[in-house]
Amino acid sequence: MHQGSGFLTTRQRRLAWLGFLLAAAQAPVSARLVADSSWLFSLVVALMVATVIIADDAARRRPAGAPTSE
Repeated sequence: MHQGSGFLTTRQRRLAWLGFLLAAAQAPVSARLVADSSWLFSLVVALMVATVIIADDAARRRPAGAPTSE
């Protein structure tokens, strides 16, 4: 069974995972070290990158000839 391809290349996908991990790791560290709530920005960035990775996974699991919308 041939699966569809996502919109991210392999290199972009690896960089997205790296960015997600770095932003997710930075959030609790900066929450402990910084008195204000600027650590929430790291959390929001990590969630946005995770959304892109999940969307790419969904596109990859879609069969190659499947319509994108009905």
